[in-house]
Amino acid sequence: MTRRDTTTYGFKSASKLLESRIRKAGETRGFAVTRLLTHWEEIAGELAAMARPVDVNYGRQGFGATLTLLTTGPMAPMVEMQKEQLREKVNAVYGYNAIARVRVTQTAATGFAEGQVDFAMKPKPGARPAPTPEVLSQARDVADGVGDDGLRSALEALARNVLSKQNK
Repeated sequence: MTRRDTTTYGFKSASKLLESRIRKAGETRGFAVTRLLTHWEEIAGELAAMARPVDVNYGRQGFGATLTLLTTGPMAPMVEMQKEQLREKVNAVYGYNAIARVRVTQTAATGFAEGQVDFAMKPKPGARPAPTPEVLSQARDVADGVGDDGLRSALEALARNVLSKQNK
């Protein structure tokens, strides 16, 4: 009998199945490392809400590439001031000084077909609005008689979740 080193039993994760297609699509747009696209919020931090990567152009001499960022008009000065720090973060993702320049392009907030972009960061999946004061007091009442602190807080969190879903 041979011993298996993996626990997937022949199954592949969805990211492995799509990896080659994402890479191919990214390379046609100039992104040799697709991590720049897929993890933009993590790389750019707060700047991700103001701009997004559009293109990476490699020069003829091969001395570094130009990263093109798309932003709205009012945010362009803020992005322009932070582009050197962003270049360093992007180069850290690449692992070497691949990006020599960062170019900022502006678009209208509305009106153009490609200009209708929303740079706001999306809420994390599963994020819910804060519970109402009534829900909080009902949850405290449910967990009131429990003596163990850890169990009481867990029961109170469960009651908050259940009561919040019922109020929808």
